[in-house]
Amino acid sequence: MLIGEYSYNIDPKGRMNFPSKIRDYLSEIFIVTKGLDNCLFVFSMEEWNKLAEDIKRLPRSKAVAMQRFYFGSAQEIIPDKQGRILIPINLREYANIEKEVVVVGALNRAEIWNTDRWKKVCDDLSAESIAETMEELGF
Repeated sequence: MLIGEYSYNIDPKGRMNFPSKIRDYLSEIFIVTKGLDNCLFVFSMEEWNKLAEDIKRLPRSKAVAMQRFYFGSAQEIIPDKQGRILIPINLREYANIEKEVVVVGALNRAEIWNTDRWKKVCDDLSAESIAETMEELGF
């Protein structure tokens, strides 16, 4: 399970340190792609393959858009010996990532956020909305 929040800087070439706890979970090769809310999703190969199978089961009219969105922008990532990864320019532009980033563990995936955008998303969460969802889960 991926958990935690980690802050980093990205260099002008698009390289950033990536949390070792998350790297260890994802394994040697993983996938970075566009995510929701203009962040980037990071999947282990196992989770990526599960997503692919789930999308294959959708009706073609829905699957095409999902395939284009997730698979069209996806990149295989192999961290270097220092644990850094290279975020391609198209993904950096999509997520408005320039310097400060936050990596967040999100259960079965990680997310990479522009720091300011992440703060806004967190500020927009209300205790009431979380409580409502927890009730749906039986808590």
